[in-house]
Amino acid sequence: MTQTFKKVRALTGMKDVLPDESASWESLEATVRDWLGSYGYRNMRTPVLEHTRLFARGIGEVTDIVEKEMYSFTDALNNEQLTMRPEFTAGMVRACIEHNLLYERPHRVWAMGPVFRHEKPQRGRYRQFHQIDVEALGFAGPDIDAELIIMLGRLWKTLGLNDIRLEMNSLGQADERAAHRDALVRHLERHKSVLDDEAQRRMHTNPLRVLDTKNPAMQEMANAAPRLFDFLGSESRAHFDGVCQRLADAGIAYTLNTRLVRGLDYYNLTVFEWVTDRLGAQGTVCGGGRYDGLIELLGGKPAPAVGFAIGMERLLDLCTQSAVEVEQSECDVYMVHQGADAQRMAAQLAERLRDGGLRVIVHAGPGSFKAQFKRADGSGARVAVILAADELAAGSASVKWLRATDDDTQPQQETIPFDCLVTELKLKV
Repeated sequence: MTQTFKKVRALTGMKDVLPDESASWESLEATVRDWLGSYGYRNMRTPVLEHTRLFARGIGEVTDIVEKEMYSFTDALNNEQLTMRPEFTAGMVRACIEHNLLYERPHRVWAMGPVFRHEKPQRGRYRQFHQIDVEALGFAGPDIDAELIIMLGRLWKTLGLNDIRLEMNSLGQADERAAHRDALVRHLERHKSVLDDEAQRRMHTNPLRVLDTKNPAMQEMANAAPRLFDFLGSESRAHFDGVCQRLADAGIAYTLNTRLVRGLDYYNLTVFEWVTDRLGAQGTVCGGGRYDGLIELLGGKPAPAVGFAIGMERLLDLCTQSAVEVEQSECDVYMVHQGADAQRMAAQLAERLRDGGLRVIVHAGPGSFKAQFKRADGSGARVAVILAADELAAGSASVKWLRATDDDTQPQQETIPFDCLVTELKLKV
């Protein structure tokens, strides 16, 4: 007796992207590539799997990501601890060090793809999600911090997104953070009675993260805590002021959020988030900042760096809410045919049209004209090219427009010689 195989479903928090939805992804990815290219950023690709110690060292052992969220396992072949990347920066810095990228000059680089965190799935947050990651490696000045923020402003404008606001802070340098940390720990100890279990655990290991609490019972305490911004020295303030001046030059407004610390240990000086109220609890669309100590921390020669990451699912959600138009058609031209000879000619003409840069579907197999036109219309094609015995005898295709054109004088159907088909359709489609 044959046993029925139980249907397999996708893992919790890991989402399939089907063809209709994928069109939006492809459109966004194309926009992002053009946008990054306009600022001189080049693509870089790193492995999904890295040594666990890379993230423990780079992100910080007492961060939520390392303590709770990483997908880690022991490689059975060599007993190594490996982790599926929970973010891009540590891996990109590792590659920069390994391949001596900063030996001769700084680099502007970007990556795009899946990252993995074992979180509670909810709107805008999945266990496999996707990021656009941008890094400026080897640049020290506030001009580059501002460039990254300004270019993000351009992306939102390109995508037609208006309800995203910028929040900024400065985390200063190590000595300034140390002085603030001492003051903050004293403040937390005085208010220990209002701290939840998580805050009490972090009070001495990562006190800055306590200020990022969402617990309503702790908000008054957090609001009254010493501000790191007040501990900044003249150089750190000058760096922050330099960023702000360039943002003012570009007409980009921001809010100073002195409780903004980001969730990773490697940040210093400028940190920022672009946030929205339109995605519920998961309101951060993009976050980043400067991490001048990370390259040295991971074994490289000291070098400055700054970067950011965008959550693609959240950005796509915003684009959908804003009714950003996305090209959903499967093709530009749909080839309709009747008879074996016509089908062969349709395949040949389709190759010529593709050589001309058009997207073409040739109807597969036989079918009535009615059925083929229904499929052509469903494909989103602008035009159907029709071939049957009469067209083959005349050496011309019948061309039927399925969608309105910009030219009001364009006939709904016309005849075009095979030799002119590519030229004519390139001009009109």
